[in-house]
Amino acid sequence: MQTLGPRLRALRAAAGRTVASVAADAGLSVPYIANLENGRGNPTLGALDRLARALGTELSIALGPHDGERASEPPSSLVRLARTERFRRLTAELAGPDRDAGEVSVALVDLLGRVGPALGREPADADWWRLLDALLLVALHPARPTGDDPATVER
Repeated sequence: MQTLGPRLRALRAAAGRTVASVAADAGLSVPYIANLENGRGNPTLGALDRLARALGTELSIALGPHDGERASEPPSSLVRLARTERFRRLTAELAGPDRDAGEVSVALVDLLGRVGPALGREPADADWWRLLDALLLVALHPARPTGDDPATVER
C-alpha cells in the first residue's frame, strides 16, 4: 500500500491525464482518487480494478517478500512534460506498431523519474527533452556490431 499512491500518480501523469478525467472513466470521485494518490484511504479491489482500466493497464497483486524499494512520485516538471502533445507523439514513435504507447509512456516516466535525481537538482523542461531526444536517437538508430567482437560498433 505504500507504493500505491505514487504508482497511481505516475501512471496518470504518464498518460497525461488529470485526476478528474481518470475519476470520470473509473466512475469514482475526484477526492477519492486524490486521497489514494496522497497515500490516504483504503480502496476496494473493485475500485482499484476500475482505476487500472481507466489508466489503460491491469490490476495485478503480488504476494511475496517486500524488496524494500519504494515507488517515488515523479517530479512536477516531469509530470508537466508527460502531459504535452510532443511527449505523446514521442512515446507513440518509440512504441512503434508493436507496442502500446501508453505502456511506453509509463515506462519512460518511470525511467526518467529514476534518472533525474542523478543531476542533483530537479531537471528543467529542457533537461527532460534532452534525455528524451537521446533515448529516441538510440531507439531509432541502434549501433550495429561489426567484426567478430559484438562490443565493437560502427562509428
